[in-house]
Amino acid sequence: MKVNKILVSTSGKKYTVYVGNNIINKTSLILKKRLPNIKKVAIVYDDNLPKKVVKKLKLSLKKYQINFYKFHSVDKIKNIKVATYLIEDLIKKNFNRSDCIIAFGGGVLSDLTAFVASVVKRGIRFVNIPTTLLSQVDASVGGKTAINSNQGKNLIGTFYQPEFIIADIAILNTLPFRERICGYGEILKHSLILDRKFFAWLTKNGKKIIHGNKEALKYSIIKSCKIKSQIINLDEKEKNIRMILNFGHTFGHAFEATKKFSKKLNHGEAVLLGMIIACEFSHKNKLLSLKDFNLINNHYDSLNLPKNIKKFFNRKDVKKIIKFMIKDKKNFNSKLNLILLEKIGKTIKPGKYLTSIEKVRKFLNFKLSK
Repeated sequence: MKVNKILVSTSGKKYTVYVGNNIINKTSLILKKRLPNIKKVAIVYDDNLPKKVVKKLKLSLKKYQINFYKFHSVDKIKNIKVATYLIEDLIKKNFNRSDCIIAFGGGVLSDLTAFVASVVKRGIRFVNIPTTLLSQVDASVGGKTAINSNQGKNLIGTFYQPEFIIADIAILNTLPFRERICGYGEILKHSLILDRKFFAWLTKNGKKIIHGNKEALKYSIIKSCKIKSQIINLDEKEKNIRMILNFGHTFGHAFEATKKFSKKLNHGEAVLLGMIIACEFSHKNKLLSLKDFNLINNHYDSLNLPKNIKKFFNRKDVKKIIKFMIKDKKNFNSKLNLILLEKIGKTIKPGKYLTSIEKVRKFLNFKLSK
Protein backbone atom coordinates (compact mmCIF):
# COMPACT_ATOMS: atom_id res chain seq x y z
CA MET A 1 0.00 0.00 0.00
CA LYS A 2 1.61 3.22 -1.15
CA VAL A 3 1.83 6.42 0.87
CA ASN A 4 -0.66 9.05 -0.27
CA LYS A 5 0.03 12.74 0.26
CA ILE A 6 -2.68 15.35 0.74
CA LEU A 7 -1.65 18.99 0.60
CA VAL A 8 -3.41 21.38 2.95
CA SER A 9 -2.93 25.01 1.96
CA THR A 10 -4.19 27.72 4.28
CA SER A 11 -3.44 31.44 4.16
CA GLY A 12 -0.80 30.97 6.83
CA LYS A 13 0.83 27.62 6.03
CA LYS A 14 1.06 24.70 3.63
CA TYR A 15 1.54 21.22 5.05
CA THR A 16 1.15 17.58 4.05
CA VAL A 17 -0.99 14.74 5.39
CA TYR A 18 0.75 11.40 4.82
CA VAL A 19 -1.67 8.45 4.66
CA GLY A 20 -0.39 4.88 4.47
CA ASN A 21 0.06 1.51 6.13
CA ASN A 22 2.90 0.96 8.65
CA ILE A 23 4.44 4.41 8.12
CA ILE A 24 5.20 5.33 11.76
CA ASN A 25 8.80 4.25 11.19
CA LYS A 26 9.09 6.98 8.55
CA THR A 27 8.55 9.73 11.14
CA SER A 28 12.25 10.51 11.55
CA LEU A 29 12.83 10.73 7.79
CA ILE A 30 9.90 13.12 7.34
CA LEU A 31 10.93 15.17 10.38
CA LYS A 32 14.51 15.48 9.13
CA LYS A 33 13.32 16.55 5.68
CA ARG A 34 10.67 19.01 6.85
CA LEU A 35 12.35 20.33 10.02
CA PRO A 36 16.12 19.82 9.69
CA ASN A 37 17.07 21.98 12.71
CA ILE A 38 15.07 20.07 15.32
CA LYS A 39 17.06 18.76 18.31
CA LYS A 40 14.50 18.24 21.09
CA VAL A 41 11.19 16.40 20.67
CA ALA A 42 8.33 16.09 23.17
CA ILE A 43 5.89 13.25 22.59
CA VAL A 44 2.46 13.53 24.22
CA TYR A 45 0.93 10.08 23.92
CA ASP A 46 -2.08 8.03 24.92
CA ASP A 47 -1.51 5.32 27.53
CA ASN A 48 -4.07 3.18 25.69
CA LEU A 49 -1.68 2.74 22.78
CA PRO A 50 -0.01 -0.68 22.56
CA LYS A 51 3.57 -0.60 23.85
CA LYS A 52 4.92 -1.91 20.53
CA VAL A 53 3.38 1.07 18.70
CA VAL A 54 4.96 3.58 21.12
CA LYS A 55 8.27 1.71 20.85
CA LYS A 56 8.15 1.93 17.05
CA LEU A 57 7.88 5.74 17.20
CA LYS A 58 10.59 5.93 19.86
CA LEU A 59 13.00 3.88 17.70
CA SER A 60 12.29 6.06 14.68
CA LEU A 61 13.20 9.18 16.69
CA LYS A 62 16.19 7.73 18.58
CA LYS A 63 18.58 10.39 17.20
CA TYR A 64 16.62 13.15 18.95
CA GLN A 65 16.41 14.21 22.60
CA ILE A 66 13.00 12.84 23.51
CA ASN A 67 10.70 13.80 26.39
CA PHE A 68 7.63 11.62 26.92
CA TYR A 69 4.33 12.74 28.46
CA LYS A 70 1.79 9.96 29.00
CA PHE A 71 -1.91 10.66 29.55
CA HIS A 72 -5.06 8.64 29.85
CA SER A 73 -6.85 10.16 26.89
CA VAL A 74 -10.32 11.16 28.05
CA ASP A 75 -12.01 14.49 27.40
CA LYS A 76 -11.64 15.58 31.03
CA ILE A 77 -7.86 16.06 30.62
CA LYS A 78 -8.47 18.85 28.08
CA ASN A 79 -8.35 21.50 30.80
CA ILE A 80 -6.29 24.51 31.82
CA LYS A 81 -4.57 22.63 34.66
CA VAL A 82 -3.11 19.92 32.37
CA ALA A 83 -2.24 22.47 29.68
CA THR A 84 -0.40 24.62 32.25
CA TYR A 85 1.57 21.59 33.49
CA LEU A 86 2.78 20.83 29.95
CA ILE A 87 3.55 24.47 29.18
CA GLU A 88 5.59 24.96 32.35
CA ASP A 89 7.50 21.71 31.90
CA LEU A 90 8.43 22.47 28.28
CA ILE A 91 9.68 25.92 29.31
CA LYS A 92 11.60 24.36 32.19
CA LYS A 93 13.27 21.98 29.70
CA ASN A 94 14.07 25.01 27.54
CA PHE A 95 12.06 24.03 24.47
CA ASN A 96 12.51 26.71 21.84
CA ARG A 97 10.60 27.70 18.74
CA SER A 98 12.84 25.46 16.65
CA ASP A 99 11.97 22.40 18.78
CA CYS A 100 9.00 20.11 18.26
CA ILE A 101 6.07 18.63 20.14
CA ILE A 102 4.23 15.59 18.74
CA ALA A 103 0.66 14.56 19.52
CA PHE A 104 0.47 10.76 19.41
CA GLY A 105 -3.10 9.78 20.15
CA GLY A 106 -6.69 10.72 19.37
CA GLY A 107 -8.50 14.03 19.05
CA VAL A 108 -8.28 14.84 22.77
CA LEU A 109 -4.47 14.79 22.74
CA SER A 110 -4.38 16.49 19.35
CA ASP A 111 -6.47 19.43 20.63
CA LEU A 112 -4.53 19.69 23.89
CA THR A 113 -1.04 19.33 22.41
CA ALA A 114 -1.70 21.75 19.57
CA PHE A 115 -2.97 24.33 22.07
CA VAL A 116 0.17 23.94 24.17
CA ALA A 117 2.39 24.20 21.07
CA SER A 118 0.64 27.40 20.00
CA VAL A 119 1.28 29.27 23.25
CA VAL A 120 4.74 28.09 24.39
CA LYS A 121 7.05 30.99 23.46
CA ARG A 122 4.31 32.09 21.03
CA GLY A 123 4.60 28.90 19.04
CA ILE A 124 6.86 25.85 18.84
CA ARG A 125 6.79 23.28 16.03
CA PHE A 126 3.83 20.90 16.15
CA VAL A 127 3.44 17.50 14.46
CA ASN A 128 0.31 15.37 14.61
CA ILE A 129 0.29 11.57 14.49
CA PRO A 130 -3.40 10.69 15.00
CA THR A 131 -4.07 7.13 16.19
CA THR A 132 -7.86 6.91 16.09
CA LEU A 133 -10.14 6.87 13.06
CA LEU A 134 -11.92 9.97 14.35
CA SER A 135 -8.70 11.96 14.65
CA GLN A 136 -7.32 10.75 11.31
CA VAL A 137 -10.41 11.87 9.39
CA ASP A 138 -11.15 15.07 11.30
CA ALA A 139 -9.39 16.34 14.43
CA SER A 140 -5.87 16.20 13.02
CA VAL A 141 -6.57 18.45 10.02
CA GLY A 142 -7.42 22.13 10.16
CA GLY A 143 -5.38 23.78 12.88
CA LYS A 144 -8.02 24.07 15.58
CA THR A 145 -6.63 23.78 19.09
CA ALA A 146 -8.77 23.60 22.19
CA ILE A 147 -9.20 22.90 25.85
CA ASN A 148 -12.50 22.80 27.70
CA SER A 149 -13.93 25.37 30.05
CA ASN A 150 -16.23 24.69 32.99
CA GLN A 151 -18.80 26.49 30.84
CA GLY A 152 -18.56 24.07 27.91
CA LYS A 153 -16.48 22.15 25.39
CA ASN A 154 -13.62 23.68 23.34
CA LEU A 155 -14.28 27.25 24.47
CA ILE A 156 -10.56 28.03 25.03
CA GLY A 157 -8.31 27.69 22.00
CA THR A 158 -6.35 29.06 19.09
CA PHE A 159 -5.76 28.32 15.40
CA TYR A 160 -2.36 26.71 14.90
CA GLN A 161 -1.45 24.55 11.91
CA PRO A 162 0.84 21.49 12.21
CA GLU A 163 4.09 21.04 10.29
CA PHE A 164 2.79 17.74 8.93
CA ILE A 165 0.45 14.86 9.79
CA ILE A 166 1.08 11.12 9.65
CA ALA A 167 -2.02 8.93 9.44
CA ASP A 168 -0.93 5.30 9.81
CA ILE A 169 -3.80 2.95 8.95
CA ALA A 170 -2.08 -0.01 10.64
CA ILE A 171 -2.61 1.61 14.07
CA LEU A 172 -6.38 1.44 13.53
CA ASN A 173 -6.18 -2.35 13.85
CA THR A 174 -5.77 -1.83 17.60
CA LEU A 175 -9.00 0.17 17.96
CA PRO A 176 -12.04 -1.29 19.70
CA PHE A 177 -15.17 -1.51 17.54
CA ARG A 178 -16.82 1.34 19.46
CA GLU A 179 -13.97 3.69 18.45
CA ARG A 180 -14.36 2.83 14.77
CA ILE A 181 -18.06 3.69 15.03
CA CYS A 182 -17.07 7.05 16.54
CA GLY A 183 -14.67 7.80 13.70
CA TYR A 184 -17.30 6.81 11.18
CA GLY A 185 -19.48 9.65 12.44
CA GLU A 186 -17.04 12.28 11.13
CA ILE A 187 -16.65 10.43 7.81
CA LEU A 188 -20.42 10.43 7.42
CA LYS A 189 -20.52 14.12 8.35
CA HIS A 190 -18.15 15.03 5.51
CA SER A 191 -20.40 13.28 3.00
CA LEU A 192 -23.55 14.93 4.32
CA ILE A 193 -22.20 18.47 4.24
CA LEU A 194 -20.40 18.46 0.89
CA ASP A 195 -20.40 15.26 -1.18
CA ARG A 196 -23.53 13.30 -2.09
CA LYS A 197 -21.54 10.83 -4.21
CA PHE A 198 -19.39 10.05 -1.18
CA PHE A 199 -22.58 9.38 0.80
CA ALA A 200 -23.69 6.95 -1.92
CA TRP A 201 -20.28 5.23 -1.66
CA LEU A 202 -20.69 4.99 2.13
CA THR A 203 -24.08 3.28 1.77
CA LYS A 204 -22.23 0.48 -0.03
CA ASN A 205 -18.99 0.49 1.98
CA GLY A 206 -19.88 1.70 5.47
CA LYS A 207 -19.78 -1.79 6.97
CA LYS A 208 -16.33 -2.39 5.50
CA ILE A 209 -15.04 0.76 7.21
CA ILE A 210 -16.37 -0.02 10.67
CA HIS A 211 -15.13 -3.62 10.40
CA GLY A 212 -11.59 -2.48 9.56
CA ASN A 213 -11.18 -3.14 5.82
CA LYS A 214 -7.87 -1.39 5.00
CA GLU A 215 -8.73 -0.30 1.47
CA ALA A 216 -12.11 1.12 2.52
CA LEU A 217 -10.50 2.84 5.50
CA LYS A 218 -7.78 4.38 3.37
CA TYR A 219 -10.23 5.70 0.78
CA SER A 220 -12.51 7.20 3.44
CA ILE A 221 -9.59 8.81 5.31
CA ILE A 222 -8.18 10.37 2.14
CA LYS A 223 -11.63 11.52 0.99
CA SER A 224 -12.45 13.04 4.39
CA CYS A 225 -9.10 14.85 4.60
CA LYS A 226 -9.61 16.26 1.10
CA ILE A 227 -13.10 17.50 1.91
CA LYS A 228 -11.94 19.12 5.14
CA SER A 229 -8.86 20.67 3.53
CA GLN A 230 -11.04 22.03 0.71
CA ILE A 231 -13.10 23.88 3.30
CA ILE A 232 -10.29 25.19 5.51
CA ASN A 233 -8.34 26.35 2.46
CA LEU A 234 -11.22 28.77 1.90
CA ASP A 235 -11.81 29.71 5.53
CA GLU A 236 -8.98 28.89 7.93
CA LYS A 237 -10.36 30.68 10.99
CA GLU A 238 -14.04 29.78 10.84
CA LYS A 239 -15.43 33.13 9.78
CA ASN A 240 -17.89 31.64 7.32
CA ILE A 241 -17.97 28.36 5.38
CA ARG A 242 -15.79 26.43 7.84
CA MET A 243 -18.72 26.55 10.25
CA ILE A 244 -20.38 23.78 8.20
CA LEU A 245 -17.81 21.36 9.67
CA ASN A 246 -19.71 21.82 12.94
CA PHE A 247 -22.79 20.10 11.52
CA GLY A 248 -24.24 18.04 14.38
CA HIS A 249 -21.70 19.45 16.83
CA THR A 250 -23.85 22.14 18.47
CA PHE A 251 -26.18 19.40 19.69
CA GLY A 252 -23.32 16.90 20.11
CA HIS A 253 -21.11 19.08 22.29
CA ALA A 254 -24.08 19.93 24.50
CA PHE A 255 -24.90 16.23 24.83
CA GLU A 256 -21.30 15.49 25.89
CA ALA A 257 -21.23 18.31 28.43
CA THR A 258 -24.58 17.28 29.88
CA LYS A 259 -23.11 13.81 30.44
CA LYS A 260 -20.06 15.48 32.03
CA PHE A 261 -17.80 14.03 29.32
CA SER A 262 -18.27 10.54 30.73
CA LYS A 263 -17.72 7.18 29.03
CA LYS A 264 -21.48 6.80 28.76
CA LEU A 265 -21.38 8.98 25.63
CA ASN A 266 -18.09 9.70 23.88
CA HIS A 267 -17.43 12.44 21.34
CA GLY A 268 -18.04 10.41 18.20
CA GLU A 269 -21.30 8.98 19.51
CA ALA A 270 -22.43 12.45 20.57
CA VAL A 271 -21.72 13.79 17.07
CA LEU A 272 -23.63 10.90 15.45
CA LEU A 273 -26.54 11.61 17.78
CA GLY A 274 -26.23 15.34 17.12
CA MET A 275 -26.26 14.87 13.34
CA ILE A 276 -29.42 12.77 13.23
CA ILE A 277 -31.14 15.25 15.57
CA ALA A 278 -29.98 18.13 13.33
CA CYS A 279 -31.29 16.24 10.28
CA GLU A 280 -34.68 15.74 11.92
CA PHE A 281 -34.77 19.40 12.98
CA SER A 282 -33.91 20.34 9.36
CA HIS A 283 -36.78 18.21 8.07
CA LYS A 284 -39.27 19.50 10.68
CA ASN A 285 -38.45 23.04 9.59
CA LYS A 286 -38.98 22.18 5.89
CA LEU A 287 -35.32 22.54 4.92
CA LEU A 288 -34.54 18.87 4.24
CA SER A 289 -36.83 16.68 2.14
CA LEU A 290 -38.45 13.56 3.60
CA LYS A 291 -36.69 11.49 0.90
CA ASP A 292 -33.23 12.64 1.96
CA PHE A 293 -34.06 12.40 5.66
CA ASN A 294 -35.17 8.79 5.14
CA LEU A 295 -31.96 7.97 3.26
CA ILE A 296 -29.91 9.25 6.20
CA ASN A 297 -32.14 7.58 8.77
CA ASN A 298 -31.96 4.25 6.91
CA HIS A 299 -28.16 4.55 6.76
CA TYR A 300 -28.07 4.90 10.53
CA ASP A 301 -30.29 1.84 10.88
CA SER A 302 -28.24 -0.28 8.47
CA LEU A 303 -25.07 0.28 10.52
CA ASN A 304 -26.79 0.41 13.92
CA LEU A 305 -25.44 3.92 14.57
CA PRO A 306 -26.59 5.68 17.76
CA LYS A 307 -29.67 7.75 17.04
CA ASN A 308 -32.13 7.28 19.92
CA ILE A 309 -31.75 10.33 22.15
CA LYS A 310 -33.99 8.72 24.79
CA LYS A 311 -31.32 6.09 25.51
CA PHE A 312 -29.13 8.85 26.91
CA PHE A 313 -31.42 11.66 28.10
CA ASN A 314 -34.84 12.47 29.48
CA ARG A 315 -36.89 15.66 29.64
CA LYS A 316 -35.15 16.72 32.85
CA ASP A 317 -31.91 17.03 30.86
CA VAL A 318 -33.27 19.53 28.34
CA LYS A 319 -32.48 22.54 30.53
CA LYS A 320 -28.81 21.50 30.77
CA ILE A 321 -28.56 20.69 27.05
CA ILE A 322 -29.94 24.12 26.15
CA LYS A 323 -27.59 25.82 28.62
CA PHE A 324 -24.57 24.31 26.86
CA MET A 325 -25.98 25.01 23.37
CA ILE A 326 -26.26 28.70 24.28
CA LYS A 327 -22.47 28.75 24.93
CA ASP A 328 -21.70 27.56 21.37
CA LYS A 329 -19.09 29.70 19.60
CA LYS A 330 -21.14 30.16 16.40
CA ASN A 331 -24.12 31.85 18.03
CA PHE A 332 -25.28 35.39 17.29
CA ASN A 333 -26.68 37.34 20.24
CA SER A 334 -29.64 35.41 21.67
CA LYS A 335 -30.13 33.20 18.59
CA LEU A 336 -28.71 29.71 18.01
CA ASN A 337 -26.71 29.48 14.79
CA LEU A 338 -27.42 25.88 13.88
CA ILE A 339 -25.79 24.23 10.86
CA LEU A 340 -28.65 22.43 9.15
CA LEU A 341 -29.02 20.35 5.99
CA GLU A 342 -30.69 21.56 2.80
CA LYS A 343 -30.05 18.22 1.10
CA ILE A 344 -27.50 15.42 1.27
CA GLY A 345 -24.22 17.07 0.26
CA LYS A 346 -25.29 20.63 1.05
CA THR A 347 -25.92 22.61 4.22
CA ILE A 348 -27.69 25.91 4.52
CA LYS A 349 -25.33 28.89 4.48
CA PRO A 350 -23.82 29.52 7.95
CA GLY A 351 -25.69 32.30 9.72
CA LYS A 352 -28.68 32.07 7.40
CA TYR A 353 -30.88 30.08 9.76
CA LEU A 354 -30.86 31.58 13.24
CA THR A 355 -33.38 29.96 15.52
CA SER A 356 -34.76 30.80 18.91
CA ILE A 357 -33.75 28.94 22.03
CA GLU A 358 -37.41 28.27 22.76
CA LYS A 359 -37.93 26.55 19.39
CA VAL A 360 -35.07 24.13 20.05
CA ARG A 361 -36.28 23.58 23.62
CA LYS A 362 -39.74 22.59 22.36
CA PHE A 363 -38.22 20.27 19.76
CA LEU A 364 -36.05 18.48 22.35
CA ASN A 365 -38.94 18.23 24.81
CA PHE A 366 -41.06 16.69 22.05
CA LYS A 367 -38.30 14.20 21.13
CA LEU A 368 -37.89 13.13 24.74
CA SER A 369 -41.59 12.82 25.49
CA LYS A 370 -42.52 10.53 22.57
